[in-house]
Amino acid sequence: MEANTERIVGTYGYASPEYVKKGIYSTKSDVYSFGVLVLQIISGKNVSIFYGENDHLSLLEYAYELWKDGKGMEFMDPSLDDTYSHCTLIRCLHIALLCVQKIPVERPSMLEVSWMLRNEATDLMIPICLVSRRKMMKMCNMNLQRRTWK
Repeated sequence: MEANTERIVGTYGYASPEYVKKGIYSTKSDVYSFGVLVLQIISGKNVSIFYGENDHLSLLEYAYELWKDGKGMEFMDPSLDDTYSHCTLIRCLHIALLCVQKIPVERPSMLEVSWMLRNEATDLMIPICLVSRRKMMKMCNMNLQRRTWK
């Protein structure tokens, strides 16, 4: 199911790129928001702050960079770390990154997300494309001229 809206509502950091850019809302928009929420929960970090070596990465980009470099545990909230939860946290990070991919059809459905979270033996796809925060800000600013952002 998909809808096209003229009025954008919601919290900027959780809104999917296609919703911000074109006003297109679908169940994949919810998947995107869920992925952002999971990233915030496992990291204890704020979605509206920049991270990384030079503070130039969004939370999503920062998570992706650490994950692809094999340093996913550096992204995690230290209070969540213990020897048992290491693999579970990395898996949650991986699933969240699948949820926040730029292209909606590349995101899993919520049913697939539920399956991946419950079945640790399930192989996961590799996240391929994330939207940079700068690009999201640019899309948002362009759309502010045409739409109302609440």
